[in-house]
Amino acid sequence: MEYHKDRFEDHSLLIFKNEKVVALLPANAVENTLHSHQGLTYGGLLVNESLKLHAFATCLKLVLEYFKENNFQKLNIKLLPSMYSPFPNDELKYLLFILEAKLLRTDVFSTINLKQRPKVSKNRMEGKRRAFKHNLVVKEVNELDDFWNTILIPNLQEKFGVKPVHSLAEIQKLKKIFPKNIRQFNVYKDDVIVAGTTIFETKQVAHSQYISGNEEKNTLGSLDFLHLYLLDEVFKDKMYFDFGTSNENQGKNINQGLHNWKEGFGARTITQEFYEIDVQNSHKLETIFL
Repeated sequence: MEYHKDRFEDHSLLIFKNEKVVALLPANAVENTLHSHQGLTYGGLLVNESLKLHAFATCLKLVLEYFKENNFQKLNIKLLPSMYSPFPNDELKYLLFILEAKLLRTDVFSTINLKQRPKVSKNRMEGKRRAFKHNLVVKEVNELDDFWNTILIPNLQEKFGVKPVHSLAEIQKLKKIFPKNIRQFNVYKDDVIVAGTTIFETKQVAHSQYISGNEEKNTLGSLDFLHLYLLDEVFKDKMYFDFGTSNENQGKNINQGLHNWKEGFGARTITQEFYEIDVQNSHKLETIFL
C-alpha cells in the first residue's frame, strides 16, 4: 500500500502472540469511522492459517476494543472473496453475525473454477474463430505503456469519463516490485496493438484487473481470443480465473452486457460482502463459547 499512502490516513493493526504476528487488519480512518482499507480491493481481518475460531474471535474483540478506546464508532469491513483464501475461512462471516453487523453492500465477481471448467459459449468460440481469420497474435510483454496509453486510458475516458484506479506510474511501480504477480498480455494485428489485459496473479488465482480493446474488438474477436488463450494455455494450472466485478451503483446494479460476456467463458458468481460493525458490540464476542 506504500505507493498511495498519501491518499489515506492509515490505521492498520498487527496482532501479536508471543511476539509473532498472527493477524493483521489493513485499515484507514475517515473521521470517526474505520474502513477495511479503502486502498485495497480485498480486505478483512487476515489471519495465520493456524488461528482457529476461538483465537479469531479474541483477535477481533481486541481490534474492536482498541478502536473503541481510540474514540472510533464504526468499522466498515469487507470480506475476502472465497477464491482468494487458500483454506476454508468463514470465521469472520460468522463473527459478524454475532456482532449484529449491518450488511452495506454485496458485489459479484465472475470467476471460473479451472479444475471444473464449464463449457465455453458459442459466441466466445466464434470470437476466437474471427481472431484466427484476422491473424491476431497474443504476446506477453514487460512494458505497460503501449496498452495503457493506446487502449485502456483512452477507452475509459471516452466511454465512462474516468481514469483507471491506478495511474500508469503506480502500476509500473507495482510491477517493478512484484514482477511475477503483475503481468501484461497484449493482442496484435499486423504488429499493431488492438487489445490487452493487465493480470494480477496469486498462487491460486489469475485476475484480469484491466481489460480493454480498440473499437474493432467485436469484429476482430480480440478479447475472446485473448482470454481463451489465457484460460487454455497460460493459467490452466491455476485453481481460479477471476474476471472481477461488473457492479455499478454500490453493488445495486450489474452491467449486464459485461457480465454476460464473462459468463460466456464459463464464469459463475462469487460474492464479496461489505459490513458495518458498531464497535460498542465487542462484548457480544465474549458469550459465544459454552
